[in-house]
Amino acid sequence: MFTGRFLANRRGVALLAEERALLESAISEVRTLEPRLTLVRAGEVVGISTLLVEGMMSRYIDDQRGLRQLVAVHVAGEFVDLHAYPMHRLDHSIGTLTAATVAIMPHDALQEVLTGREEFARKLWFATLLDAALHRAWLFRLGRLDAVGRVAHFLSETNARLQAVGLSDGRRFALGLTQTDIAEVCGLTTVHTNRAIRQLREAGLCILKSASVEIPDSEGLAKRGDFDPDYLYLDTPR
Repeated sequence: MFTGRFLANRRGVALLAEERALLESAISEVRTLEPRLTLVRAGEVVGISTLLVEGMMSRYIDDQRGLRQLVAVHVAGEFVDLHAYPMHRLDHSIGTLTAATVAIMPHDALQEVLTGREEFARKLWFATLLDAALHRAWLFRLGRLDAVGRVAHFLSETNARLQAVGLSDGRRFALGLTQTDIAEVCGLTTVHTNRAIRQLREAGLCILKSASVEIPDSEGLAKRGDFDPDYLYLDTPR
C-alpha cells in the first residue's frame, strides 16, 4: 500500500480503511526517481499532486543567479505538493534529494474521491496545515537559533518525523543528505555546519556517519536545539 505512511501517528487524523483505499484509488502511477532530479519547476501549471513513498525530497526557490534555497524538506509518507490541488501553479520548484519513489495523484482523481466526503477532505487539509507548521518551525530555526542549535533542531525534527512513519527507532535513522544540504536547510556555510556537527558529536548528543545519524542523547539534542515536537501533532510517545 503506497499510502500506508500518510498521516501515520498524527493526533486526531487517523485515516479510516475506506479513506486510505480511496486515496490509493486516486493514484495514476508510481515513479522511481533519481537523486537531484527536478520534478516541477516554479511557475509551472500542474494537474497532479505527489505523495512521497520512499526517500527525501525538497521544495526550493532559485535566485536570479540560479542558486538554490531550500524552503522545505519532505520525508516518506508526506505529500510534497498537495497544495497544488487548489492552487494549480507553484511558486517554487520540487526536486529529489535522494533516490525516491513517488505516487502520482491527478487532481481530477482527488476531486472525485473527496466529493461528498467532508471528513476525508478535512484530513487532507490537515496535511497542508501541517506543512504550514513545519514552515513556521523552519523560520524559528533560522531566526532564533545559533549554528549548533539549528543543526540540532533539524536533526531532532527529522528524527521525530521519521519515527512517526517507522523509519527511525528514536536513536538511529538513515539520512541521505550531504553536509551541503544540511547547511542549506540551516542557513549556514558548510564550514559552520561541519563545526556544528563536530560540537554535537563532542558533546555526546549526535553522531553523523556517512548517510546515517545516531542520537545517543535525544533529550539533550532537543534541548540544545530548543526543539519541542508539539507542532508536529504526533500521536507517539515523546
